[in-house]
Amino acid sequence: MAKRRPSLLKELHPIQRYGLAVVSVAIALGMALLMQRYSLRGVEFPLFLFAIALTVWFAGDGPAVLAVVLSSLAFNYFFTEPLYSLYIRTTELPYYFVFILFAILLTWFSTVRRRVERELLQSRDALEREVAERTQQANLLNLTHDTIFVRDTSDIITYWNRGAQELYGWTAEEAIGQHSHQLLQTVFPIPIDEVRAELLRTGRWDGELRKTKADGSRVVVASRWSLRRDERGQAVAILETNNDISDRKRREEEIRKLNDELGKRTTDLEASNKELEAFAYSISHDLRAPIRHMAGYAELLQKNSASVLDEKSHRYMMTILESAKRMGTLIDDLLGFSRIGRAETRATTVNLDLLVKDVLREVQQDIDGRNIAWKISALPDLYGDRSMLRLALVNLVSNAVKFTRTRPQAEIEIGCFEKNKDEVVVFIRDNGVGFDMKYVDKLFGVFRRLHPAEAFEGTGIGLATVQRIILRHGGKVWAEGLVDRGATFFLSVPSHGS
Repeated sequence: MAKRRPSLLKELHPIQRYGLAVVSVAIALGMALLMQRYSLRGVEFPLFLFAIALTVWFAGDGPAVLAVVLSSLAFNYFFTEPLYSLYIRTTELPYYFVFILFAILLTWFSTVRRRVERELLQSRDALEREVAERTQQANLLNLTHDTIFVRDTSDIITYWNRGAQELYGWTAEEAIGQHSHQLLQTVFPIPIDEVRAELLRTGRWDGELRKTKADGSRVVVASRWSLRRDERGQAVAILETNNDISDRKRREEEIRKLNDELGKRTTDLEASNKELEAFAYSISHDLRAPIRHMAGYAELLQKNSASVLDEKSHRYMMTILESAKRMGTLIDDLLGFSRIGRAETRATTVNLDLLVKDVLREVQQDIDGRNIAWKISALPDLYGDRSMLRLALVNLVSNAVKFTRTRPQAEIEIGCFEKNKDEVVVFIRDNGVGFDMKYVDKLFGVFRRLHPAEAFEGTGIGLATVQRIILRHGGKVWAEGLVDRGATFFLSVPSHGS
């Protein structure tokens, strides 16, 4: 009923409100006159006050003033000597003024009370709306499987959603009212005072926390705190969201251990490679002298004993000399391959046009008057060690010359294309014997050969040397080919220094 009074006041028309004042006073007057007829005196005072109170309660301040005026006039006319006159004797003035004062106080009190009640009702309505809104928000938060809970500034849990129950195992009834850090046994990465200081300064905090579930198992969460303040700026609550990252942290730890193990193995492998290179260099260097002696004495024996050796013995001597020379060439190539891994790279800007011309001059001695159609495109500058790049190109161009030997018209093309602004790809294409792509992974191995030695000479170290040189420059080398339809070798080389 009290909730409907303000609305009733707004619904009444002004004429109805002032009419209520008139009717209330008229009823009070009629009742007072009726009671006076039955010799009941002194009731007019409270009756008029009641009429005024009724008016101010239901009709408002303006009608209440009208009720006070009408009650004063009626009281003066019908109940104050001289009767039926608006004249007031001096002796009646105090009585009359007391009535007016009571009427005014009653009107003021009723007005204040009605205003206070209206404000209370408005506050209650606002509170109900806020409670409904918060309940709706809580219901929405409870729909998500994300872990969300709210605690006050003393870290006492005041809200606990379904996601929190699913992650930690405690129900809302068990968690609400508990100290969050004690319940979850929270382990912070930094002192809690620093966390609180940042939260108060910025209104939020993010970090990784370790917490304990209801079953005693540990969990790592990515935690985000948001501080809620009231209208005065005072901190009142903290909303915390947690995402379980235990699996991710476990994988990160496994990856870290694997990386540590890989780093250790890489270090061990580098040490082993250095030992192998040192061993290969030492063995190759030490073998050169005996091989030279074998070749030298075999030549002397051939010259001094040529008259007494038969044809078969001559063939044996030639086999020894050729094998010794081949062994010498193999040792020299192996030493060169070993030096590539040990030598320091002196990177400069290299004019590739001039470098290719220099390479072609060197391989001219292997051409022997052959008919080779060269196609050399305009080539850019590269960044690298000129002597190493020259050796790589010499090996590739020499291979192209060698493997086109069986062609009546050999065709060799040297060109390039930019893969991106930081890298240039150089290619050497020929129409030679080619190779089967299923063996492409064996091309760049040491001593790996895809063609018989009697058909094409070589030690099987040239392409391995090319790969090592290009890898030292931070690039890569690869090949494409078809059997009896030629091959193309590609080198990716930086176009400028980093």
